[in-house]
Amino acid sequence: MADDLYTRYMDALRVWTDHAADCGTCTTTRPACPAGDPLWERLARLQDAYLNHQRNR
Repeated sequence: MADDLYTRYMDALRVWTDHAADCGTCTTTRPACPAGDPLWERLARLQDAYLNHQRNR
């Protein structure tokens, strides 16, 4: 599970950073457009899940 979670987390990070780099309103640390909001939320959820998993190991 941890490997799959890590892979999904890193994929969400890549998708978010690609979006933020191309978006004129989003920054790397904050969404600012309707398309960026769900990407940021997914990244935050997966990051929390991954860090919680690491903490509980």
